[in-house]
Amino acid sequence: MTTRQWQSIIVQLERILGSDGVVKRKEELLTYECDGLPQYRQRPALVTLPRTTQQVAEIVKICNKHKIPWVARGAGTGLSGGALPVEDCILIVTARMRQILAIDLENQRVVVQPGVINNWVTQAVSGAGFYYAPDPSSQIICSIGGNVAENSGGVHCLKYGVTTNHVLGLTIVTGEGEIVKTGGMVSEMPLFDLTGLFVGSEGTLGIATEIVLKILKRPESVGVILADFNSIEEAGSAVAGIIQAGIIPAGMEMMDNFSINAVEDVVATDCYPRDAQAILLVELDGLQVEVEAYKEKVAEICRRCGARSITSASDEATRMKLWKGRKAAFAAMGKISPNYFVQDGVVPRSKLPQVLAEINRLSEKYGFPIANVFHAGDGNLHPLILYDQSVEGAFAKVEELGGEILKLCVRMGGSISGEHGIGSDKKCYMTEMFTEVDLETQQYVRRCFNPYGLANPGKIFPTPPTCGETANAGRSQFKGAFAF
Repeated sequence: MTTRQWQSIIVQLERILGSDGVVKRKEELLTYECDGLPQYRQRPALVTLPRTTQQVAEIVKICNKHKIPWVARGAGTGLSGGALPVEDCILIVTARMRQILAIDLENQRVVVQPGVINNWVTQAVSGAGFYYAPDPSSQIICSIGGNVAENSGGVHCLKYGVTTNHVLGLTIVTGEGEIVKTGGMVSEMPLFDLTGLFVGSEGTLGIATEIVLKILKRPESVGVILADFNSIEEAGSAVAGIIQAGIIPAGMEMMDNFSINAVEDVVATDCYPRDAQAILLVELDGLQVEVEAYKEKVAEICRRCGARSITSASDEATRMKLWKGRKAAFAAMGKISPNYFVQDGVVPRSKLPQVLAEINRLSEKYGFPIANVFHAGDGNLHPLILYDQSVEGAFAKVEELGGEILKLCVRMGGSISGEHGIGSDKKCYMTEMFTEVDLETQQYVRRCFNPYGLANPGKIFPTPPTCGETANAGRSQFKGAFAF
């Protein structure tokens, strides 16, 4: 497009959003050139900051008229490059759509705009004894719209499920700029489950502009157990033993020795034994009598599986202290290594010891330390590969290593993503899980909502098919788009 054409588009957008609703200066656009996966960067042509559903629809219609690709972005905390701009695109940022539109405590519903921060939902209803269950580690900064796009999980997804289990209805702006409502305020609705289809679609079907959430009543009692082990295998056996005993914890997290020491170096919880090869955090909630009985049973299972020591906590201050290190694990890696690359795969719980042993072998083969922090209860792994970006060729090897981990997960009967999405990072591994027919069928669905292919193009589906090409395309420098 010519400079004059971009000028005309800016005028049209400013009529809708006001002059402060369009970011066009070259240096200001730098803020938006990547999400939480900073290894891939691309500056957008323009950034728009709508406040209403109607404004989003008008922006999309302008993009369609001029055949301009557009990408939705929330708080920018995504870890798979899902909100990575594409060349000469318009970014639609929901940061100003931050209203909690309705709170219905009687029916346990909250209606929010997509820019509302995850933790704000709980803050808004906690005084009445309710909370919002999905809790990504980034919950104090990530937005609900981004959670919906990626179908985010969190510590408590084992018992309470991921985002899709707590979204009942949506107002959507489709790829054609149409405003569509799906689901509603009740759990069961007739016809196709378009709400379930949209959650996790990573912005390729449109943008959610209003979201109906389910909130839960706070449990009467919450207890946490921390058990430390001499081996990952012993901790894995404890995980299997707890589930086999019919106990479904609210959360069950594991950290390896590398992660334990990194966290203690940075956060200094003084709760995690530095010589342990693994620790297991188990949170139990429900009626007080139930929690107390399950705490004893979990402790017994852990000891039987080789736990060296057990720490139990029921008061909130001690519970928060036990969780502090797990919540800060990613940040701790940033303190001890110039760069890190986090992957996100899923394997059956029974395969955890075998998979972790293979990840350690891959770590030695490629020469990069790997810290393992993960949701043990549902087998959702988050291996963090530590490296130095300044070393020539290091990131290319890290990408290759990350790919080997994802392929390993698939071979073990798992998946290449549990909660971070596919985005730009993992689309080239979709063929490890799906046939060409599978992928083409999913493209049919995408084209129904996004017929012009302008909504978040180049994401999820493997085009080009090789990861090296994908990464290089993602890291290409800004060129050709109009900027002031």
